[in-house]
Amino acid sequence: MNQLLALRAFVRVIETGSFSRASEQLALPRSTVSKLITDLEKHLGIRLIQRTTRALTPTLEGLDYHLHAVRLVAELDEVDNAVRGRKLKAHGHLRVDAPASFANGLLIPALVDFHREYPDITIALGISDRAINIVGEGVDCVIRAGRPEDMAMISRKIADLEYVTCAAPSYLARMGTPQSPDDLENNHLRVGYFFPSNTAEPLIFERGTTRHEVGNCAFTTNEGNGLKEMLLAGFGVGQHFRSIVQHYFDTGQLVPVLESWSRPAMPFQVIYPPNRHQNARLKVFIDWVIERFGVRE
Repeated sequence: MNQLLALRAFVRVIETGSFSRASEQLALPRSTVSKLITDLEKHLGIRLIQRTTRALTPTLEGLDYHLHAVRLVAELDEVDNAVRGRKLKAHGHLRVDAPASFANGLLIPALVDFHREYPDITIALGISDRAINIVGEGVDCVIRAGRPEDMAMISRKIADLEYVTCAAPSYLARMGTPQSPDDLENNHLRVGYFFPSNTAEPLIFERGTTRHEVGNCAFTTNEGNGLKEMLLAGFGVGQHFRSIVQHYFDTGQLVPVLESWSRPAMPFQVIYPPNRHQNARLKVFIDWVIERFGVRE
């Protein structure tokens, strides 16, 4: 058994989730890739991948082995390319996950430029506001709002997205324009966001040292695009990221209100496992996202 080739095949199978895609990227027959994985399992005396007719899933031992295999392959590639005197070419497949609003409103429209710069990188973009098990779900990196909670992961800040309070003209024509947070709380319908724990997020208003939290939203959703659509449909007044809804201000479909009040900006991070720092395609993607959307490091 060529153990190095078997390691590369195993890493590629886990990253792509498919023997066929791995064989295409390695330019090897599918049968060869399958045999390499089988031989590797025999050599180790453990099952690395559970195979069914519909899917393949790494075992717990396979996930642990994958962490080490990725690092070994990356370090070997780095040594090889250092000797050759050239940078590792960014190519291959990336599995990325991002919140719905960020993905649809910002990332997807910009990805055409990333592809133009890095045509040999393919991307599978998962769009979800739910928490992702990066290793367990075979994800290279996730983009998430808020402060990072898993200290075992590496996080790099992308940007602080500013909030804006707004409503549809149809709602304002029907219910009037709120003049203050108290007016909003007492006389208006509100739309908001709720978390997987079913905890609703209040609307937050700050001015100087004064802070108001307005809860009890009439309509809530657990997905950023759903919140945007509720606002556009005239369900009530809500808060969203200005960069996401600016287009609707420009077209007159939404109108900002209570502009003398602000809400603290939300930090967005890109998060990935520490063993993937030598992954060239991931590195260029992360650098590109940060350069494109905000922070200069």
